[in-house]
Amino acid sequence: TNLSADAGIALLINTISTIFALALLIVIIGPVSGAHFNPAVSLALLLQKKMTAAKFLAYVPAQILGAIAGAILANLMFNLEAVQISENYRISSGTLIGEVLATAGLLIVILVLIKRNQENIIAISVAAWIGSAYFFTSSTSFANPAVTIGRVFSDTFAGISPDSLLPFVGAQLVGMALGLLAA
Repeated sequence: TNLSADAGIALLINTISTIFALALLIVIIGPVSGAHFNPAVSLALLLQKKMTAAKFLAYVPAQILGAIAGAILANLMFNLEAVQISENYRISSGTLIGEVLATAGLLIVILVLIKRNQENIIAISVAAWIGSAYFFTSSTSFANPAVTIGRVFSDTFAGISPDSLLPFVGAQLVGMALGLLAA
């Protein structure tokens, strides 16, 4: 938002940054922890018995705390108050459908590549899906309950109001279930 007053340009800037950062984080952190940033993906793997309950219970709080810390760090980097509560209300039937689609597609991408033993292209594939879904979904593709929670703490272009949190996470869990079934 500091680089452009045009919402389309701001979305493009946010998208490009997300694509590259997400791909790099998956490549770098993947060998350490499997790059588990997303509770919906971790839950799908738990349900498929590809992750233990103990690991799942350890990952989810770390994912959520990491997302909140990331929002606070971003606020500080841009000279904003460290902790804010977003007023960006995002609920409509369209945005919830967008979150279902974004999350289902993400799960399909990940699970199909795992099944095909193509884990080596997950980083670029996930980044490509999320970056594309920024534009083809009405929700701008959060597709991650931890990210959704983290964005509550930033009253910026990327934020989401607390009133929007539970419906968004609910839509993401529906998307996770549909993606799991489809994959």
